[in-house]
Amino acid sequence: MGMRPVAAPETRPEGLAWLGHPPEARAHVRLRVVAAFGRLILRLADLRIRVEGLERPPAPGCIVACAMHRSWLDAPLLVVCLPLQPRIWYLGSGEATFRSRSRERFMRWLGGILPVYRGGMNVDVHVASAQAVLDAGAVFGIFPEGTRAGDPAVVREFRRGIGLIALRTGAPIVPVALGGTAELYRGRRIGLRILDPVTALELAGIAAAPMPGSAAELYAARAVTDALQATLAPEAEAIAGWAHDAPGVRRRWRWMGSLFR
Repeated sequence: MGMRPVAAPETRPEGLAWLGHPPEARAHVRLRVVAAFGRLILRLADLRIRVEGLERPPAPGCIVACAMHRSWLDAPLLVVCLPLQPRIWYLGSGEATFRSRSRERFMRWLGGILPVYRGGMNVDVHVASAQAVLDAGAVFGIFPEGTRAGDPAVVREFRRGIGLIALRTGAPIVPVALGGTAELYRGRRIGLRILDPVTALELAGIAAAPMPGSAAELYAARAVTDALQATLAPEAEAIAGWAHDAPGVRRRWRWMGSLFR
């Protein structure tokens, strides 16, 4: 029997077209059960997670921008460490997430992801997905580095998409600094720090959002992205330094890292 041909990126449904219904802010029973199981696994693995800033949790209709992104653990970690409701929805790589039909079925059952593909639809589709999440009163999550690769102690350059989405939706951005997930083992320290919300206009230093699709918008989006990186990078790098163990520390259960690649 021959292998099923892989559809070209432009023919694969992305975002809301893949989901097939509006995203919801409510944390349904399925999510609560999976999150409880996830917390149990984290305790059994003795991952020592420190969360700062929970006194100002992300509000409904905001964008959570998190760096650094070094493991598949990062997205579910935010789900279990932040309030479950309003729930978080991510734009995620379809190629990386849906490596099998069973994974795709599971994510459709659980919710929380809107897939995108390299070489696929234009940014308008991604903005529409983000806007639907925000309009539902949910939280839109994004990792501005756009990749899990990179130095575990240094933030990579942010991609401009976060700036475009924030400018077009007008939603406040909650920067979240994350460190310690690049290498996982029993007893590993992981830090999560929620920073004060900020708007795209404040980051760009402008009074109003430019016309969508204009050169001015691209320039403003880059300014938003650069300012956000300047805010997040030192925080995330400081947490990564705190989470780093000395070379002599015994790293048991290092096989855990392979589960989140």
